[in-house]
Amino acid sequence: MQKKYKLNILIAGQTLLLLAVSLGVLFYFSHKALKNEAMRDAELTLESTVQNIDNILLSVEQSTGNMYCDLLEHVDEPERMYVYSRELVESNPNIVGCAIAFKPGYFPGKDLFMAYVHRRAFTTDIKSDLVTTDTFTDRPYTEQAWYKDPMNKGWIGWTDPLKGEDTENEPLVNFCLPFTDRSGERVGVISVDVSISQLSKIVLAAKPSERGYCVLMAKNGSFIVHPDKEKLQSKTVFTQMYEGADHSVLEAAEAMLSGQSGMKRFCMNDESWSVFFKPFKRVEWEGRSDWQLDWSVGVVYPDADIHSVHNKLLYLVVAITIVGLLLFFLLCGWLVRHEFKPLSLLTQLTQRIAAGNYDESVPVTNREDEVGHLQNRLRKMQDRLKEQTADLENETMQLHEHSDELRAAYGRIEENDRMKTSFLHYITNQMAVPAESIDRSVTTLCNNYHDISKDEIDKQVDNIERKSDMLVELLNHMAHFTDAETGKEANHD
Repeated sequence: MQKKYKLNILIAGQTLLLLAVSLGVLFYFSHKALKNEAMRDAELTLESTVQNIDNILLSVEQSTGNMYCDLLEHVDEPERMYVYSRELVESNPNIVGCAIAFKPGYFPGKDLFMAYVHRRAFTTDIKSDLVTTDTFTDRPYTEQAWYKDPMNKGWIGWTDPLKGEDTENEPLVNFCLPFTDRSGERVGVISVDVSISQLSKIVLAAKPSERGYCVLMAKNGSFIVHPDKEKLQSKTVFTQMYEGADHSVLEAAEAMLSGQSGMKRFCMNDESWSVFFKPFKRVEWEGRSDWQLDWSVGVVYPDADIHSVHNKLLYLVVAITIVGLLLFFLLCGWLVRHEFKPLSLLTQLTQRIAAGNYDESVPVTNREDEVGHLQNRLRKMQDRLKEQTADLENETMQLHEHSDELRAAYGRIEENDRMKTSFLHYITNQMAVPAESIDRSVTTLCNNYHDISKDEIDKQVDNIERKSDMLVELLNHMAHFTDAETGKEANHD
């Protein structure tokens, strides 16, 4: 039984080793392919994000451009500026405010003039109330970034995010477009507000993964798009370094702000993340200026999301492998028991035969494998063993018969020996009396030869002759008995 389990374990172990090597190679290449697929998905997500953001920016630029052409015809009508600002805010849900500011003293009797209309709470809800004012924050607009550079340099484009003291408690990004009077002199700036919070909601609505998100950073490190509102309120990404952020976050931010394209890993909240980034490039359209923003867009994934499909596949394959090995082990056990059953029966049969049960019968089998050949050969061996056993029994019976005959012959021989001994004793006893008599007569004659009479001598001689005849007769009887016994032994042999 232990050998069967050892064989099962050996087969299952070799199968597991083969599966482990195969799965290792499979997962190595699948992980590599998954990484390439993640890079392609990140690139597509980046392109989609850039296009989504650029569409919003382009809609603001086009709306502003449409108003710009009509404004140039009515640049000397200050009250009309409020109408333009209102219409621009109402016409585009992405715009939360519009300011038309003129250079100091352009209108007689007015040092500063700005027509500013914005949605209440800077929401993108079209139905929200519009607030009309001639100021923006507590500082004069001539000191603010959205007015100074476009007015002084004729710069057209998008500002870096305005936060904190530069806005009214709402982080904004502004599209600035300077305009001229009828003589071609630069006289003012159109500034259109886009809410960073609302822009983030629009962009982040399309999630790249379960926990992934998109980011958009200006050249100064300020977040324009980010799921965390607190980061939208922060000055720059570098301020996070003073709040205990991991150093890898700064490295990833610096790589994005350097204008590179690629991927960086960083650690956040004790978890590994990856950011795929590239410079934000505006789409070139006919009639659209060719200036580019120094912004960088990125797609952030937790590594768990990138490899989630791979991990799920790994867990699934491991589970299938374990179940398959268990079933394979059980199947191998059943097959081994089924295949080893005839061999076990043969083993038990041979043990009984070895114990002396020679009458055990080995059944005939039609199996063509080694076990079948062994069983049939064992049957033939048993048949030959029975034949040899029968021959041995016959020889044993014959030996017993010969032994009985020998014992009978030996008994007869012993009887003959006893008879011979008795006969010899009898003859010897019979010969002793005549011999003693002859000895006395001879002694008498020898010792008394001169003293005895002739009659006495004749008497002694007759006695000697008579006793001698008796001895001769006894010896003849002995000779006849010996010849008879010798003939019997010859016939027995």
